[in-house]
Amino acid sequence: MAISVGDRLPDTTFKVLTDDGLADMTTQDVFAGKTVVVFAVPGAFTPTCNALHVPNFLGALDALKARGVDTVACISVNDAFVLNAWAKSTAADGKILFLADWNAGFTKAAGLEFDASGNGLGTRSKRFSMVVEDGVVKVLNIEEIPKVVDLSSAEKILEAL
Repeated sequence: MAISVGDRLPDTTFKVLTDDGLADMTTQDVFAGKTVVVFAVPGAFTPTCNALHVPNFLGALDALKARGVDTVACISVNDAFVLNAWAKSTAADGKILFLADWNAGFTKAAGLEFDASGNGLGTRSKRFSMVVEDGVVKVLNIEEIPKVVDLSSAEKILEAL
């Protein structure tokens, strides 16, 4: 069963790549006491994620911050090394927090996974966006079709803020 508005995010540990190497970042680290906009993608460097979803949120950063958002984060079922390279290639490094859900732990606990084995990708996250306040989901937009960025766009989040 998928997470829904009013639910607390599941406790999990993401991986991030820092100047000191690979590090853990817990749900508590990311969300406690903050307003965070999260968008999740089926995979780093995949066509829709790379050409539409990251640029969409990158372009809306100032507007999101002006509405009280502390952090914009991107979750993907990839490793931290891939996400670090992707952040740099999209010019989002240091602007969007890229969280590697390396084992799909968060994605599965939130009930937002899908099987992309037919495309050679295995278990992946559905494309979604959410507003989270102090660890509680306030807005949740889930795409039905992985290649579509409509409900999960920055514009839809801005409308909800």
